[in-house]
Amino acid sequence: MGLAFWHLALAWAFIAWSRRLLVRDGVATKHFYWPAGYVARLRELLRWLGLALVPVLLISTLALDGEISLTSRPLALTLLLGGLLAMSVLLARLIMAHTPFFGVKLFRLILGLVLAAVPLALIGLIVSGYEYTALSLIGRFVITLYLLAMWILVEATVVRGLAVAARRLAFKRALARRRAQVQEGAEGGVEVVEEPPLDMEQINQQSLRLSKLILLIGFALLLYLVWSDLLTVLGYLERVAIWEASDGVGADLVTSALSVADILTAVLVFGFTLMMARNLPGLLEVMVLSRLELKQGSAYAITSLLSYTIVGTGLIVALATLGVAWSQLQWLVAALGVGLGFGLQEIFANFVSGLIILFERPVRIGDTITLGNLTGTVSKIRIRATTVTDFDRKEIIIPNKTFVTDQLINWSLSDTITRVVLRFGVSYGSDHRLVHQLLRQAADENPRVLAEPEPQVFFMDYGESTLNFELRIFVNALGDRLYATDEINCRVGELFAEHEVDIAFNQLEVWLHRPGGEAKKVQSLTPAQKRDTNHPPPGAGGGDPGDIDLGDGGGDGGGDGGR
Repeated sequence: MGLAFWHLALAWAFIAWSRRLLVRDGVATKHFYWPAGYVARLRELLRWLGLALVPVLLISTLALDGEISLTSRPLALTLLLGGLLAMSVLLARLIMAHTPFFGVKLFRLILGLVLAAVPLALIGLIVSGYEYTALSLIGRFVITLYLLAMWILVEATVVRGLAVAARRLAFKRALARRRAQVQEGAEGGVEVVEEPPLDMEQINQQSLRLSKLILLIGFALLLYLVWSDLLTVLGYLERVAIWEASDGVGADLVTSALSVADILTAVLVFGFTLMMARNLPGLLEVMVLSRLELKQGSAYAITSLLSYTIVGTGLIVALATLGVAWSQLQWLVAALGVGLGFGLQEIFANFVSGLIILFERPVRIGDTITLGNLTGTVSKIRIRATTVTDFDRKEIIIPNKTFVTDQLINWSLSDTITRVVLRFGVSYGSDHRLVHQLLRQAADENPRVLAEPEPQVFFMDYGESTLNFELRIFVNALGDRLYATDEINCRVGELFAEHEVDIAFNQLEVWLHRPGGEAKKVQSLTPAQKRDTNHPPPGAGGGDPGDIDLGDGGGDGGGDGGR
């Protein structure tokens, strides 16, 4: 009798604690953000479930200890069957209560209906005469309900914790951006380029999936502990051998027989490994890396290398589960070495180069680089290759080995300040000092041109028909190169026209001759048009820097891409 009342007291204490969380304006509403109608519905159904547990726990415990006999106590049998039937109905209504508020969730719906069908199965066992079996299963089933309730509560708590951590991380990033903007204004617009962090929605989804997976595995382990002595059918899988490693072919490859249970375990291990590798970066970013003073590049390197380590470890564990004898695989290692020396040489070199890129960081996500004739922005760094997006929005896949062995120009490794060289040719007879003054005036008036380093004007040489000048300016961002070139060229044209400075060019005269000998020169007149440019503000970034000429040559108004 005492044990029966102890079980009943435990059940009521658990239900009372659960209903306490479901009070109006309580934890479920204010922290878990469950709808008020759903919370009220759960609170009401839990009360009735507590009442249904009274006859079930009291009678089943007494009958299992032999204090009463259900065959000689028809009233006790009726109360037990009625309690189990009420439990089935209430469990089904508890599961279906979330549908109007959260929609249909297939996994929870199937799990709930299975749990609701268990009391009906217990009723069938009792009616069929398997009284002892049914009474033994009732206690385990009630413990399973406790675990399920704890699973839901812990899952809601973890989701709430991840939401708070994600908000903290977003707030921290907002403060960092604000400090960077203030520092940028104080230092004259020097922009520091760093890798873009993981997207907040991606972080939340990865963290949520991985957290739910861990909770599901933990819940499954607890259920196994509760029902372990009854799950003897799983032990049968150990005796179903697929491959016997006795003598002959394959005898030295594995250390024992390969069974169905080994294959299922290896598949589960490898599947769990892939889930961890895919979703770990988001959880690590929210829970650990956001609390450390790390640059985004270091965080990206840590998460990438950890993903590689997890996949490698999972593969080794899965093979060990299959009974692979590592001491007998020297021939496989030798064959792998030959493959690396010939067929897999480039793949292995790219893999090692990818690790060098992650550690040494000559290029980072978001950097603008020039590699040969290609100029673009690094968008992805993967185990074999790196993706570069050029200014035509084309994605170019480049093997990682290229970044380590070839000459690479990183336009934003330490800063994004670059030099633009504009060339102008004026006609002979022009006042070269006036040209100096006008070119410097056009550079000083442009807000995209940095004051430090200051603009420079040089009279370079006497050409065949021109006096050649160079205007060298420095801009803050790569996206300002084209806009600064366009604006300064337009302004120089206006200043030269105001001061009657002629821009020299090769001329071609066309004469029309009539049959009678009369000739006339063809003249054309182009009216001046004022063009309204609508360019973004200086330092906006992300724009096309234009055709970057890495040599010394270039046409008038072109850029040489110097630093």
